[in-house]
Amino acid sequence: MAGQKFRTAAFAIAAALMAAGCGGGGDSSSTLSGAGSTNTVPTAPTIGAGTAGNGSASITFTAPTSNGGTTITGYTASCTAGTTATAAGTASPIVVSGLTNGTTYSCSVTATNSVGVSPASGAVSVTPTAGGTTGGSVSTASILCPYSQSTPNITLTSGVTATSTSSWTCSTTVRSMTANGVPNHQIGTFPNSGNPNTPTVQSNVTFAATLTPVLGSSNNTSRSLGYALNGVKFDPATAGSCPATATRASDCSAIGQGAYQLEALQAFFDFGVDSNNAHVQPGGVYHYHGMPEGILTAAGVSSSAPKMQLIGWAPDGFPIYARYGYSVATSASSALKVIKGSYVLDTVADSGRPLATNVPLGVFPTDWNYVAGSGDLDDCNGRFGVTPEFPAGIYHYYATDTYPYLTRCFKGVF
Repeated sequence: MAGQKFRTAAFAIAAALMAAGCGGGGDSSSTLSGAGSTNTVPTAPTIGAGTAGNGSASITFTAPTSNGGTTITGYTASCTAGTTATAAGTASPIVVSGLTNGTTYSCSVTATNSVGVSPASGAVSVTPTAGGTTGGSVSTASILCPYSQSTPNITLTSGVTATSTSSWTCSTTVRSMTANGVPNHQIGTFPNSGNPNTPTVQSNVTFAATLTPVLGSSNNTSRSLGYALNGVKFDPATAGSCPATATRASDCSAIGQGAYQLEALQAFFDFGVDSNNAHVQPGGVYHYHGMPEGILTAAGVSSSAPKMQLIGWAPDGFPIYARYGYSVATSASSALKVIKGSYVLDTVADSGRPLATNVPLGVFPTDWNYVAGSGDLDDCNGRFGVTPEFPAGIYHYYATDTYPYLTRCFKGVF
């Protein structure tokens, strides 16, 4: 997404691999400089599932039990069938591309730190196929399809109520939705001091996604959006911005041309979001910027009654869950926990940015950086794992209470 910054260790990993492959002059032994150093290479990662794709394999794993005393900078997945194909990444899953459909590969994962490369994990067998899908399912069509809801007496603005409607159907290849854009829960007061727009019934809200989602080899950062089951869109970005010279909120605009895009969920500039982390666009479109609390409440999900709740679908066809997930991604018998994103707030403002003493850190997307392992999810706020609807496992996204709140890139092909 525009303005988003991903700082990963991928460049460092690539540089290290290049140096090794080209006979770079460094010593590749596991000894660190400095007397008495006891750092070692990491222990082996634990292999998870291997999921076939079209000429590719998605390999899941969990981090080593020991990082060797120093930060793990990345992982390498290797798939071998006579020849070996590899792919580097900073979190599970890693997608290895360039494989031959119909050939069975033995795939494993290693971890890298500043000392060197770990032993390989155990191996998992994967046979790529042109019809391969993520999660071991031929299709997601059996999940909430068809699905429809009609919820009356939703207050849109003072004295105006409407019925929320949404309907999902499936063909042999596509999941489709039609809705009127009214949520299935009560909303905040609109217009308000931070949002001048009045929510209205929309005449024809539509959405479509494949029933056979497949992980791609790189992130898709298109402006495509996912939708909740109630027919309301997930739209985390804003049109608001601040100039580099901003010293106060009044220097910024909800619809502006400043150099620094604003986040919706922050305390510096008021976008008028309600308790559902949502507000209204010009044209009356109500939409979510973060955790859709009303959806969870309507589904009976709470801190005293946690549940891994499927709340919608992404444009690549993968499901979206909210707040809770299994503490061990691949084990449905593990305890539920609050899932956290893996972005860390800057401690020092970027050069050229408005002074942090005037505009606090966290106001702009560029104040946040992806750090693998700092949370539970990858850079697109997703992971591979089992879910109540997909006990064999599937890649899925999360709405989280921590940044980035909703996915801002997609792992699937579309």
